[in-house]
Amino acid sequence: MDIANIIQSEISDPALMKSIGSFIRNHRLEQNKSQSQLSEEAGINRSTLSQFENGMNSSLLTLIQILRALNMLQILDIFTIEKQISPLQLARIDKLKRLRAGRREKIENKPESDW
Repeated sequence: MDIANIIQSEISDPALMKSIGSFIRNHRLEQNKSQSQLSEEAGINRSTLSQFENGMNSSLLTLIQILRALNMLQILDIFTIEKQISPLQLARIDKLKRLRAGRREKIENKPESDW
């Protein structure tokens, strides 16, 4: 485990909530939106947004609503699961690939048998 992971694991939950709240407040102010404007766009109460920005009383749904109103849902892309082929499956697929073309006899040019 590297130092960054150790430091992150030692941050308390309330400290993380305050950090997320500060992130939201910073981006709200960058977009020049008041708490009233953002809360209306997000479909939440202004007091809920205020509490969220202060690191209190937050939920995942509230975070999603706020990020949507700030046009920042791409932040959640980190949670997208990408299917990957295992090395064994990849080896099996490669084994089935043709390595060269084979000769195919044309039926029309085949001599008819005497039988």
